[in-house]
Amino acid sequence: MYRHNGESIYVVDGHVHFWDASPANYLNEKYADGWIKCFYDYHRNLSPADYVWPLEKYQKYSEADMMHDLFEVGYVDKAIFLPTYLKDWYRNGFNTIQQDAVLAEKYPDKFILNGRFDPREGEEGLRNFEEDVKRYNIRGVKLYTAEWDGPSKGWKLTDPEARRYLDKCAELGVTNIHVHKGPTIWPLNKDAFDVGDVDDVATEYRDAGLRFIVEHCGLPRVDDFCWIGVQEPNVYGGLAVVMPFIQAKPRYFAEVLAELLWWLGEDRLLFASDYAIWSPKWIVEKFMAFEFPEDIKEQRGVDLTIEGKKKILGLNAAKLYDVQVPTAAAVGE
Repeated sequence: MYRHNGESIYVVDGHVHFWDASPANYLNEKYADGWIKCFYDYHRNLSPADYVWPLEKYQKYSEADMMHDLFEVGYVDKAIFLPTYLKDWYRNGFNTIQQDAVLAEKYPDKFILNGRFDPREGEEGLRNFEEDVKRYNIRGVKLYTAEWDGPSKGWKLTDPEARRYLDKCAELGVTNIHVHKGPTIWPLNKDAFDVGDVDDVATEYRDAGLRFIVEHCGLPRVDDFCWIGVQEPNVYGGLAVVMPFIQAKPRYFAEVLAELLWWLGEDRLLFASDYAIWSPKWIVEKFMAFEFPEDIKEQRGVDLTIEGKKKILGLNAAKLYDVQVPTAAAVGE
């Protein structure tokens, strides 16, 4: 457990991957290569220089790399796998449940394994989803509404078929619905990541117990996300992509975080490194050292205490996934 100025900090990394984007796994070379190189641009442009990997390592890193970067030096106590399939482009998928399950089963005290669904897969997909939930004891899913599937270039949470899958989530107790609603990764379409469909399903499934974790907080649509989040208490903000701006554009990071805190508060924001796009070590260190500029505190009426940082770095995600947190790291209600 991370220690900072005498404080015990329990860290849950709410968004990690174990991907294979090596050329040997390319099915559609144009898009598979373009996808991972777009990821790599985020990695090298927003990371400190000491944390930038060569492209070859970035395309396919090892189990040892991941365990070292997350748990040995990265301060992470628990990491949540969020799969992304992309089987139109990658022969064995980019980051599947099965890939993640290898590590989740080997290190059950370190990882939480999430599933996924794509409503375009119909009845067969619904059966496969239910089998995955039962096999892996899945408590959450990662949804990628802009993923391509043959001629289809995306879907919405409000589609009739999607509602069948959300109904199944409620039935099976899969309560944590992580939805990528953030920056576009080439060649996916920006409009397919619009946050608007979150509004309707958050209202509809509130009484069913579903929580919608909007990954990347809607960037670049932070305002739209905040207006939805403030009305829907079962909407949360996953801070992947938001967090790295603490290094590359600290003023922008402060402004975005201030908006999120003003609208949603510190109880509904979740730390995420988006590993291996970024490494958690430098993000955690910079976040713990972060202070709002005085003018932002005065103009926005927000601040961030050590208790708030503890919630964001781990306690909020731990609560969503019923993770037992050491007493030393807890905060008073």
